[in-house]
Amino acid sequence: MEYQLHFEQWVPFPVDLVFAFFANPNNLPRIMPPAIQTKIVLLELKPPPPDHSALATIASTLAGSGSRIVTSFRVFPFLPIQAQWIFHITEFEWNHHFADIQEKGPFKTWHHRHQFATVTRNGVNGTIVREPGRI
Repeated sequence: MEYQLHFEQWVPFPVDLVFAFFANPNNLPRIMPPAIQTKIVLLELKPPPPDHSALATIASTLAGSGSRIVTSFRVFPFLPIQAQWIFHITEFEWNHHFADIQEKGPFKTWHHRHQFATVTRNGVNGTIVREPGRI
């Protein structure tokens, strides 16, 4: 059986900064719940397509399409046993979206997409981050 997931959050920062933060796999330990102690084991980064924005200088730290990311995490926060989660970036469009699929991990299947859009709330410009996925 397949399940649909959908997470959404708004942050008061410009889309290019928010996208760069999420597309940098070194930030995964900061994004994941602290109790599972996510660690980066291996990064095989493929550069994203060329972009002419001011943030393009950080492209070497971002996971473009074809990148492979290996992490470890605690399956049960109260036990010191670590498991691996391996996934690939399958899509990358600057400041709009990127997607990943699981090679090995806690789910039978995993397809996850991170979408970004500029949204104004209460007169404040910010970014909405949408994360639809299937497991």
